[in-house]
Amino acid sequence: MDEELRSLMDRSRDEAAGSAAYDLLVATDDNEVLARVLVEPGRPLWAREIAAFRLGCAGDRRAFEALVLLLNHRDPERCVSAAHALARLDDPRTPRAAAALATNTLRTAYALHPVRLLTALRAAEAVPALVATLRRLLAPGEPHWRVALACVEGLGQLGDDRARPVLTAALPHPRLGTAAEEALGRLP
Repeated sequence: MDEELRSLMDRSRDEAAGSAAYDLLVATDDNEVLARVLVEPGRPLWAREIAAFRLGCAGDRRAFEALVLLLNHRDPERCVSAAHALARLDDPRTPRAAAALATNTLRTAYALHPVRLLTALRAAEAVPALVATLRRLLAPGEPHWRVALACVEGLGQLGDDRARPVLTAALPHPRLGTAAEEALGRLP
């Protein structure tokens, strides 16, 4: 069993509190059953998350909208699960959605996992989104340094020279300087 699936199941088991629906969602291999969970009214979040995760990992694009919502959730564990499934979904809409979440100034506190997903996808949207997000996060007093660090690391992994100016600007930042130096060293 995949480590992310195991983590999701352990976390959801507690939320489900002995629900028979939990056992069904864990046991079924029927994508139609899982897809119905996404649209049926009254389903709890844990059930929708399991269904979306399993469908996404199976490449079923009906999970896309639910996974994007979970990627932007306030609970970091839900974001990790959603990013994992979105990376496997292979939906062409994923990079654009992750870029929109990463660059949303009102949701910066929740942008860590969209930034990491963009890096993993290596899509055309990744470098412009990470550059824009990092540039904004270099402002004095900006509290979201972990998101900024993920941008720096992601830009280093992507190795695109368009990142050079913003990585250079990150060098004096106490929490980003070392990572920015390493990222600059990876650029052509």
